Amino acid sequence: MYALVDCNSFYVSCERVFDPGLRGVPVVVLSNNDGCVVARSAEAKACGIGMGAPIFKMKEAVKRYGVRVFSSNYTLYGDMSARVMNVLGRFSPGVEVYSIDEAFLDLSGMEGLKEYGYRIREVVGLELGLPVCVGVGRTKTLAKVANRIAKRHGRLRGVCVIDTAEKERRALEMTPVDGVWGIGGRLSKKLGRQGVRTALEFSEMPSAWVRKHMSVVGLRTQRELAGEACLSLELVRPRKKSVCVSRSFGSDIEGLGKLKEALSAFVSMCGAKVREEGCCASTLTVLLMTNRFRTDIPHCSDQLTVPLPVPSDSDLELAGYAMRAAERIHREGVRYKKAGVIAGGLVPKNEVTGDLFDKVDRERHAALSLATDRLNGKFGAGTVKLGSQGPGRGWSHRQERLSRRFSTRWEELVEVGGGRNLP
Repeated sequence: MYALVDCNSFYVSCERVFDPGLRGVPVVVLSNNDGCVVARSAEAKACGIGMGAPIFKMKEAVKRYGVRVFSSNYTLYGDMSARVMNVLGRFSPGVEVYSIDEAFLDLSGMEGLKEYGYRIREVVGLELGLPVCVGVGRTKTLAKVANRIAKRHGRLRGVCVIDTAEKERRALEMTPVDGVWGIGGRLSKKLGRQGVRTALEFSEMPSAWVRKHMSVVGLRTQRELAGEACLSLELVRPRKKSVCVSRSFGSDIEGLGKLKEALSAFVSMCGAKVREEGCCASTLTVLLMTNRFRTDIPHCSDQLTVPLPVPSDSDLELAGYAMRAAERIHREGVRYKKAGVIAGGLVPKNEVTGDLFDKVDRERHAALSLATDRLNGKFGAGTVKLGSQGPGRGWSHRQERLSRRFSTRWEELVEVGGGRNLP
């Protein structure tokens, strides 16, 4: 049996943990650059605020209903996610971290699964203050179905266990086909033209038709719904083939100097991620884009991929290639809205073959990277940075409604007592 544990409105719930005054009021969290709604509380949904809605179109609703609006606080959300996964690890020896707010657990051989699900909810709630729902089924796809039902039916109190053939049939009957994990809008429309509306009807379709029109992936989903486990837990995360860091700027950037500062920062973030993988990059790609939503200026999107003579994980070396690439593709007079870097062709560091004519002192670069990672890990990202990043962050994306990093910064901890209130 598998369990899917999913945090409810995760970003919003993280904000509420440290500000109890947000409970019971409509809350939304915005995307990068404070552009669109990416998370909503139940109260915000009731106000008619849709997922992905541009915040500038929601001004009237925000004012009318007193909606609290926050910028995405990825430092806080990432730390809270790690804490959730750490707690879940106490409930099963097999945990697959599926996303920032979801994890699959292997519950093979366990009994009293409903009570176990309630215990998971209780412990996560007590220790972290986060609400979660638990869905249990014979396969990962059925666990997803169960979790969806647990979220939508309050009488279940956040836990749904599908452990008999009869329960499986009833669960599939009440699940629309577009609510099945792995079946998106395009496939659900195709199935709709065949008269298929529910997960049960999909599970009973001829397998030959499913394979022909939905490939082996669709066939695997169908078999999972029938209780045949085709997807095992990924306990070891597969090694990444590339790492990308890109950002939209708070305002358009025209000069090459500011672009280089931004790209240097992106390279540092990218390099740290490459080193986390224990890899080196064989190529480096630089991307520059204008604002595609502006009709008063010509739109352009340029990129250049540079092959590295020796795969590298050094910020200094990668930044040098990024600067030269930017010089080649930058257009004078063009105002850029977004830029990014991609470290591609990742290979394990212990498999990198040197070059007889290599002039880079790789031992010194490795020592510098190690020291930088340790200091930034201890004192916070950006404590040590490349000189080419410049003294400020004039290129930064907008985060005008950012909450504090309550769980990772001493100076931003919640203060309790002495007449002080929570934030």
